[in-house]
Amino acid sequence: MKLKFSALLAFGLLFSVFLHADEAPRIEFTEFKLENGLHVILNQDNTTPNIVVNIMYHVGAKNENPERTGFAHFFEHLMFEGSKHIGRGEFSEIVEMAGGSLNAYTSFDVTNYFVLLPSNQLELGLWLESERMLHPVIDSIGIATQKSVVTEEMKQTRDNRPYGRILTETIKRAYTVHPYKSDVLGKDEHIRNATEEDIKGFHDMFYVPDNAVLVVTGDIDIDETKQLVQKYFGEIPSGRQEVYRPLVTEPVKRQEIRDTVYDNIQLPAVIQAYSIPPMGSDDYYAVSMLGTLLSDGQSSRLYRRLVNQEQKALQVMAMPLGLEDEGINLVFALPNMGVDPADMEASINEELERVRIELISEEELQKIKNQQESRFVNGNTTIARRAMNLANYYTYHKDANLINTELERYHAVTPEDIRRVAQDYFREDNRVVLYYLPQPKQ
Repeated sequence: MKLKFSALLAFGLLFSVFLHADEAPRIEFTEFKLENGLHVILNQDNTTPNIVVNIMYHVGAKNENPERTGFAHFFEHLMFEGSKHIGRGEFSEIVEMAGGSLNAYTSFDVTNYFVLLPSNQLELGLWLESERMLHPVIDSIGIATQKSVVTEEMKQTRDNRPYGRILTETIKRAYTVHPYKSDVLGKDEHIRNATEEDIKGFHDMFYVPDNAVLVVTGDIDIDETKQLVQKYFGEIPSGRQEVYRPLVTEPVKRQEIRDTVYDNIQLPAVIQAYSIPPMGSDDYYAVSMLGTLLSDGQSSRLYRRLVNQEQKALQVMAMPLGLEDEGINLVFALPNMGVDPADMEASINEELERVRIELISEEELQKIKNQQESRFVNGNTTIARRAMNLANYYTYHKDANLINTELERYHAVTPEDIRRVAQDYFREDNRVVLYYLPQPKQ
């Protein structure tokens, strides 16, 4: 009886995922471009009395001078300093006084800012972001303040944090010529030694309307919002110089890179990084589904074998770091107490060899498609996530409608595609392997 009930429950869960995905409403949006080049996307959703004003600049760590790394992340902070009409440090206070919240992030490819506000504060949100774009205060006081903030963040989140340098150590070996080889935070000395002229020059190139997309989602009226966007952003001048885009292709790897890194940690870790194609390519979707097959959930192949069956690992995961250019797929595992990391890696390699040789079953394929559907649908349920997704789709692919159609690309992946990308990309000669070990006792 228990087996029958479990089977019925599993069927019910699968059915609910399909039902959720099939009934998920199409996300309607309006998009247009201002004369200054600012691309605008509006999504009306009147279910709650809130709005999100999201602006994404097409600039990240890869756009930096190799001798001046960390600038994009530095500007994520500096752009909160204030503007011609907003006092120093008052940006956050204004938003919070209006009952809202705000945040920002920087990646290898983009910098994103968003403000969540009650819908009767739409005009405030647009004014704030237009001030940030047109009138930011870039002066010696703000620069000195944020240099201290950013370099302290480097220490706390990367340099002095256990396992904090894993990505840094991996990418500097995974990339030889592409600017992705420098992490998003950059180097301490590059930020400390940056001049006011360096910083203003970086701003003038990248933080301009024709290098940005503005997304407004939530409880809005489309026509009214169009007028307000024109009012606050229409007079901002376009950039005066060509935006720097690195035209660098990372060479195909033909030899495994294997190294050991020692850090102030208690447990060792094993990291494998495989070079993979850019986001949006057909192969990227197959690689992403392969990562789901290997490590998404306790029934995934790596987790089931290494954690449950052999008990060699405390944790194991495989995930693509999707980027605008060639990315990497990270396999990360922590060995159990007393387990030789090499034994754990051998089991990982056997599972990877298995997907290079065998076709996955239709049952497994359907499971990972269900997981992708659930992730896709849930990823658009809030207006904040929806705004960010629309901005991403436009910035990376110039196709905001992928928010409605990208799931079809996952559905199109076949067992043969998954085996093929395992053979093409998850090769030993296409990877970096790091043993991340505790510092030897003195």
